[in-house]
Amino acid sequence: MRKPKPRPLPAPAPLSAFPLKTERLTLRPLRPEDAPAVHRVINDWEVVRMLSRLPFPYPRDLADDWIASTTAEMAQGSAYHLAITGEENGQELLIGGIGLTLEGEPGVARLGYWVARRYWGHGVATEAAHRMVSWALANLDISVVRAGVLLDNAASAAVLRRVGFRETGRAEEFFVAHNAPQPIAVYEARRNDVFGEVESGGKKVMLVAACALIDTDTRVLLARRPEGKKMAGLWEFPGGKVNPGETPEAALIRELHEELGIDVTETCLAPFTFASHAYENFHLLMPLYLCRRWRGFVQPMEGQALAWVRPSKLTDYDMPEADKPLVPLLRDFL
Repeated sequence: MRKPKPRPLPAPAPLSAFPLKTERLTLRPLRPEDAPAVHRVINDWEVVRMLSRLPFPYPRDLADDWIASTTAEMAQGSAYHLAITGEENGQELLIGGIGLTLEGEPGVARLGYWVARRYWGHGVATEAAHRMVSWALANLDISVVRAGVLLDNAASAAVLRRVGFRETGRAEEFFVAHNAPQPIAVYEARRNDVFGEVESGGKKVMLVAACALIDTDTRVLLARRPEGKKMAGLWEFPGGKVNPGETPEAALIRELHEELGIDVTETCLAPFTFASHAYENFHLLMPLYLCRRWRGFVQPMEGQALAWVRPSKLTDYDMPEADKPLVPLLRDFL
């Protein structure tokens, strides 16, 4: 029997995405010169006993080896391990670490973090975990983040719940420092858990206009919703909400200029089909237009990721529920 081929990893996030900032913290790639501080923080039984893969005592040279491996993993896109740093008396201070590892299951990542005991109870883990998970769901090809917590680690469980994680079950995991399997609670978070449900005032009908831009190679443009927006990380047809007094065509002309830096005339917008989808708090009505001609060069004016996609590959991109029924119609037409 042939062995199954390993699943190819998604394209890695560019290093320009880092550092990630919060109100108090900076999450940045680890550097070789961080090794002494990493060793000092982790070589503490109260810290390392909560981490499944680390021994105790924690050897000094292991810090060097681990930091070197994080650089390679980030380049491959298999894991993202970052230092959690703060500032004290004008100097950067390493106070912990946080990481996301892409698991074997497509679309799933595993979260881990540790904080120096001196900073326990100061909200560091919650602030860092929320920033990391929000960034990952908005920028990586994942839809689920999981984490495992020792049953006696109530503080870490509270961190995960504050970020939006839900407990989904119990399991056992081998902890190197304990040299034995330990009972853990398994937690999981999805976009709606972290970013909140899509919502709008009342059970109204919301009118949104969308456009399938088609280039000379018959590829369709998709835009990824950026971090900070509802449904961040999902891919969609460019467009936006129709303001009071606007026609759908006028809204598209405005949105395409603001989001992509291109100029489109109304005569180049061809009505194609529409989506009608019930969300929890409103009903979405979205006409989809086709456009093959515009002035200017398509560029991400709001920092969003863009992708020119073959019609047959559109289903490979995770899209909002309202957009999904449009894909087979567009694919068959093109």
